[in-house]
Amino acid sequence: MRNWAGNVTFGAERVHTPSSLDELSELVAAGSAVRALGTGHSFNTIADTRGTLVSVAGLPRVLEIDGEAGTVTVSAGLRFGDFTTALHRAGLALHNLGSLPHISVAGACATGTHGSGNGNGNLASAVRALELVTADGSVVRLRRGDPGFDGAVVSLGALGVVTRLTLDAVPAYDIQQSVYEGMAHDRLRDRFDEVMAAAYSVSVFTDWRADRVTRIWLKRRVGADGPQTAPPQWLGATLADGPRHPVPGVPPEYCTDQSGRPGPWHARLPHFRLEFTPSNGDELQSEYFVARGDAVAAFDALDRVRERIAPAVQIGEIRTVAADGLWLSPAHGREAVAFHFTWVPDEEAVAPALRAVEEALAPFDARPHWGKVFRTDPETLRGLYGRYADFERLAGEYDPAGKFRNDWMRRYFRTGR
Repeated sequence: MRNWAGNVTFGAERVHTPSSLDELSELVAAGSAVRALGTGHSFNTIADTRGTLVSVAGLPRVLEIDGEAGTVTVSAGLRFGDFTTALHRAGLALHNLGSLPHISVAGACATGTHGSGNGNGNLASAVRALELVTADGSVVRLRRGDPGFDGAVVSLGALGVVTRLTLDAVPAYDIQQSVYEGMAHDRLRDRFDEVMAAAYSVSVFTDWRADRVTRIWLKRRVGADGPQTAPPQWLGATLADGPRHPVPGVPPEYCTDQSGRPGPWHARLPHFRLEFTPSNGDELQSEYFVARGDAVAAFDALDRVRERIAPAVQIGEIRTVAADGLWLSPAHGREAVAFHFTWVPDEEAVAPALRAVEEALAPFDARPHWGKVFRTDPETLRGLYGRYADFERLAGEYDPAGKFRNDWMRRYFRTGR
């Protein structure tokens, strides 16, 4: 088995897809080394194991919408695109979505994956409760406010196999999406806060090859006054004359509607449509989160090394993420700006570019995305999170024998075996 991008071949001795919670509990209790596998959209070995790889995609489908409580409970193996339409029909929505509706709920939350927006926390910040199977096969349920809950949501699979999650929902809303091209880097620097506040969700794309950003995707929430007409010019950028893909030259039919027509939140917030595979996986990805106040300085630092970045990058993306209190969330305790890199599928070519990025962002205490390619050393990583040691203790309590700790986890966390 390989991951979505094809750069990781899993070393598991066996792969199981249990069809019931009891079967999963028995598998976990009997195993000596176990890891959970979501949709395989990680770019490093975080999900790998030498023992048993468990997929929860075969567990009974759960979709429970509670309009009075404002929640939706889903089985962990569901992809976001599998239930958002039903949620919208019930008059509810999620506050945020990632670029891909194809990723599993449990996997996205466990790694701190996110969408975009000044006021929008990452996907894990919506988790109100979760259920997981722990090392001895027991089923544990945690709710927001319980001891250890804030460490258990973004847990990297270290506490057990998550089987279901309850997410906060909000009243359903519509989004209209427009794309602008050609904003000068200097204008982006000078008006960064204005640009990122221009819509409910904003993505700035740049290939790091020129003094102009490639595209800016604005996802505006439709209010009581109805949809807005996008002006042909905005801060020196020009409204695109048709649909665009984030990567120049790639056909745009994979992407969500950019015409400015209002549509349901779940059909506009992602960059890509559920009915299409967004790409063939011919890429590697990295992402780093810095404090919002350092955004422009970090951008300038990256711009100074763009000649080292450009040969290996297909496209870069800049997004904002609201702060949260989850211990291992890349936005823990601070408003964040995320610098994302979609690389060519060549690890040798990416290595020097990755070094350049990490050297440029080191002064800003950049936190790497847990599920993507990074080389930040363990000691540096420990210093980036105030609750790192608390998480290590929590993992030791849930899994004293290290059943869920693979080589990747042992490299970065000092706990158990």
